[in-house]
Amino acid sequence: MTMNQETEYVIELEEKFGFSTLMDLPAFVAATKEKWFNQTLCHVNDSVIRLGILEGEFHWHKHDEEDEFFLVLEGKLLIDLEADDNTIELGPHQGYAVPKGVVHRTRASQKAVVLMVEQDSVVPTGD
Repeated sequence: MTMNQETEYVIELEEKFGFSTLMDLPAFVAATKEKWFNQTLCHVNDSVIRLGILEGEFHWHKHDEEDEFFLVLEGKLLIDLEADDNTIELGPHQGYAVPKGVVHRTRASQKAVVLMVEQDSVVPTGD
């Protein structure tokens, strides 16, 4: 488990479920008390599927070698993009892929539940 004391987020890199396991995401979300929690659910080929329970603001960062995909399941997620000073707003069932090398941050003013897909080599806090 990694916890950043400044922004108070928890990142679990060890996969929670793996193959051939039913993933009850609503139960998992209900049991999670942290405001910013990122859990690796499983690996699929060379990628990881992560569940983010997000409320607050992540720091600006980028991934030099990996793209990152976000799919909102509940709530609203904002993705700020530094290069063009643009903000992407995602609601439930909307997704967005951030290309490698793009400086970005995610934020949610209220609890959002987000599925993330990224290469298993990615460092979630950025390069």
